[in-house]
Amino acid sequence: MARLSPQQFGILITLVSAVMWSTAGLFVRMADIDIWSLVGWRSVFTGLTLGAWIALRPRGAMTFGLPGVVSTLISTVAAIAYIVALSWTSVANVMTVYAALPFSAGLIAWLWFRERVTARFILAGLVALAGVLVMTGAAMAPRDIAGIAVAVLMTVLFSAQLVIARRYPRLDSARMIALAAVLCVLIALPWMESPTPRALLACALYGSISTGLGYILVLIGGRLIGAGEAAFLSLIDVVLGPIWVWIFFAEAISPATMIGGGAVLAAVVWYLAPLLQR
Repeated sequence: MARLSPQQFGILITLVSAVMWSTAGLFVRMADIDIWSLVGWRSVFTGLTLGAWIALRPRGAMTFGLPGVVSTLISTVAAIAYIVALSWTSVANVMTVYAALPFSAGLIAWLWFRERVTARFILAGLVALAGVLVMTGAAMAPRDIAGIAVAVLMTVLFSAQLVIARRYPRLDSARMIALAAVLCVLIALPWMESPTPRALLACALYGSISTGLGYILVLIGGRLIGAGEAAFLSLIDVVLGPIWVWIFFAEAISPATMIGGGAVLAAVVWYLAPLLQR
């Protein structure tokens, strides 16, 4: 079996992270608790998972400094915003907004250090955008609009995280995310309540899988491939996120969502094809 190139490895772990990230809505529905309790308990398990990773990983020449501080603050706000968005509107709506990630990440990377994007990326991104527009679907209630507005904030912040990781390849992402989890716990602590066993399990799965491992893999992948590419490949969770809650909680997926999600998936597969043949 041929050895994977750095670009192929980056593509692989970014796709795996997208599958992990896509389970967030499922665990939010499974927990079924108030926002601040969910933020706090999810962050407890994120901190434990990443603390174990930091203790066991090989020592390397990683940095933190001001980029680490900025990225930690961004991660803290983005994590809270994501939970709020998933609580206020449907998973499909949040994933639809999140699909704009490659465009915001690519724009930030271009404005900051003029990272080039290819014509194929632009064309595939336009196809994905068309799918997103189809997924938008029916009219929304005020709560949906508020949830989508928060999802926009989360998307921009996560885009900035990807670009920072690309710009500073030695940045200690694990420590950054662990510190962000600690900040989330401290912020949520005054309003946290004792969860039921089911809610605690959901928070544990959310914190360790969706947030902990998912963030680590996508940030590492963003160092091996372009920031825009990493964000684009993460669009797989736009399709998977609504499917999980449809399977386990019967959260309806409209025909428009199915068609739009299919277009996004087709764009990702088309974009990946020549890269995986190298």
